[in-house]
Amino acid sequence: MNTDLSFVTGVRQTLAVVLPVRFTAIADWPTGPLPFELGGRRTDAVTRQTYFTPAAARALYGTPERPCRWHRFMDVQHESLHLRGVELLRTATARYPDHGLAVLHFDVEGPALLETLRAIGHRSPAASDPLDGPFSPRALLAGIAEPRSAAAPFAIARPYTVAFLTPGPQHTPALRQDGRLPETADRWLWYLASRSTEADVPTPLEQWPDRTEHALRISADWSALVLRHGAAFLGHRADPGEGDFYAFAQLHGRTVYLDALLLGSVQRDHIDELTDGLSGVFEGPKLARRVSALERHIATFRSTYWRQHLTAHGPANELLLSFQTQYRLAERFDEILAEAADYARLVQTQESQQIAGALGVLTILGLPVGTALSILQVLGAEGAVPVAAALVAALAATALVLTTRYGRLVLSSLRGRDPGDSR
Repeated sequence: MNTDLSFVTGVRQTLAVVLPVRFTAIADWPTGPLPFELGGRRTDAVTRQTYFTPAAARALYGTPERPCRWHRFMDVQHESLHLRGVELLRTATARYPDHGLAVLHFDVEGPALLETLRAIGHRSPAASDPLDGPFSPRALLAGIAEPRSAAAPFAIARPYTVAFLTPGPQHTPALRQDGRLPETADRWLWYLASRSTEADVPTPLEQWPDRTEHALRISADWSALVLRHGAAFLGHRADPGEGDFYAFAQLHGRTVYLDALLLGSVQRDHIDELTDGLSGVFEGPKLARRVSALERHIATFRSTYWRQHLTAHGPANELLLSFQTQYRLAERFDEILAEAADYARLVQTQESQQIAGALGVLTILGLPVGTALSILQVLGAEGAVPVAAALVAALAATALVLTTRYGRLVLSSLRGRDPGDSR
């Protein structure tokens, strides 16, 4: 059975390309996500908000007072790609308030979907990257945003791609046969999600179950697979074309299901930044202030973006969990919480030591002075000379006590230097 996707033309073929960008100006585009339409259904922000929980909807679409999503319809054709529109999502972090994501929505014509994915992924050999030509993000977003360098912190090495393909009756490798799904269907799914062919990544037969074990069966008609640098949706029955259920599936794939993956990308970038902040917590003085700021960033991320349940509808949740699994986001966030708690305990211990040291100093200073003044009162000595003599004796006793092991311990606790402070 032929499993080569390089010469396959699906009945429906769409592609979304997600790029990390940096905002250079306030977007003057219409607010909200790109509103695709199907029949009388328009997938604008109001419609999509009914699909997600309020917290997830605010992270993805913002609010009327504080929008974070903008869109612009476009109609640009070049070779096999047809650009339908562009979206911008602001994903500001504490360190990079100008960061965001751009989404380019394409229709793909002819047997070019897999080769386009390979070109975007810079597979060798492959055609030139389509994002370097008429669809250059720098030109499409001029005056509003520019692509982040691949070497910049938290930028993904390659754009993230989301492919959608439905088969015709001749595409038997993807079609259910007697209700059962052939192994070749998951191979097609993996090729689309990984942006590769068998020649790019030769895979032993025994490894295929491991590669596709996390494929999500949305229904008997179609499946999804989420990998680190791409996701794919693939139909499993012949698509008759206009008016079929696949029109609704295509709409969901490029709207709410894409939004679930966008939220995963935002979570990944924030967790990367928190991890980097933890690694530098001991660089320089004022540990308590840095730990306090880090705890505020963690709390803000947790209340704003950290979601594993988006909706009462299952597939979007499963897509987000699959994305989180690829980057180990849940485990990494648990590690961040545990490490931050350790640093908070360390700061608390240092502050307790400093308070104890201050009390010790008061004791060392106050006891000799109080004793000397009490003796003067008992003896009935008056005048400046007896008082001065008593204070000198008290200070001498204090200095003597500070040379003892207990005195040195008190002074050390009072200083309480940060571990990274070399002064």
